[in-house]
Amino acid sequence: MAEQKLSHYLRRFLEYLEIEKGRSALTIRNYEFYLNRFIEWAKDPKPSDIDLESVRQYRLFLNRLENKKKDEEGLKKTTQNYHLIALRSFLKYLARHDVNSLAPEKIELAKQGSREPSFLDAKDLERLLDAPQKSDAPPLIQARDRAILELFFSTGMRVSELASLKKDSINLDRDEFSVRGKGDKVRVVFLSHQARHFLKEYLSSRLDECPFLFVRHDRAKSGATKVGALTPRSIERLVQRYSAEAGIPKHVSPHTLRHSFATDLLMNGADIRSVQSMLGHASITTTQIYTHVTNQQLREVHQAFHARQRKDD
Repeated sequence: MAEQKLSHYLRRFLEYLEIEKGRSALTIRNYEFYLNRFIEWAKDPKPSDIDLESVRQYRLFLNRLENKKKDEEGLKKTTQNYHLIALRSFLKYLARHDVNSLAPEKIELAKQGSREPSFLDAKDLERLLDAPQKSDAPPLIQARDRAILELFFSTGMRVSELASLKKDSINLDRDEFSVRGKGDKVRVVFLSHQARHFLKEYLSSRLDECPFLFVRHDRAKSGATKVGALTPRSIERLVQRYSAEAGIPKHVSPHTLRHSFATDLLMNGADIRSVQSMLGHASITTTQIYTHVTNQQLREVHQAFHARQRKDD
């Protein structure tokens, strides 16, 4: 039997990601895009034709690829790595199904500089949280948007997680509820007193029967009964708008509030394993990007305990 081309296996791999691995629709679309780019560049090779030299040439291609969206000469290292991760996962799938190809572990990712997450200091955070009540939006939208901002800071949720919440998933008589995050993994998040207060205020003002927790409210028809859920993009825009109205000079996104949540916990003495669990990180390595916030604590330890004898002399 003649050996099939790489494209022959792609659809089955994407279905495997959906059914067996439980990947989100967005993740599957991204993998399809990355892998189709490789297949097109390599002229749809047979799996056995993929070797280290072809991968090296592909990495050169990605590094020199024009980034039309950002008007840059090449793709960011992070984006290049997404392409390589997709290819590595595809090769792992082929190996599992006894299709001869390059061993996936031979594909190394591009080295990246260390990331330092952006977060808000206490004053900027308070200005952002207060911004909806200082806007000219109708009271119902003010209540909704304040509840959104408080919930982000209280739970550290991702924007996709918050957008998919339904009213019956939250019991306001308790200070905790479950969230389904990346990889279909469920974790517990906790409500602050402020988040619970503003959620109650918002939900008591709702007249619609939409099951979603946060919905669109037409300014001209604020009493309408037919409304739809806010999209992640809509939530990103409202966070950015209130950030600008609050006079915060840097770019602020829902992920900035997630970073602020993690940073706040660590600065107040939480251990990194607990923060990892609350953020829903599969690996502690991901959470370790926040260890920069302990620098002040390290400075205090150094000053208190380093070369004490010399200080005494």
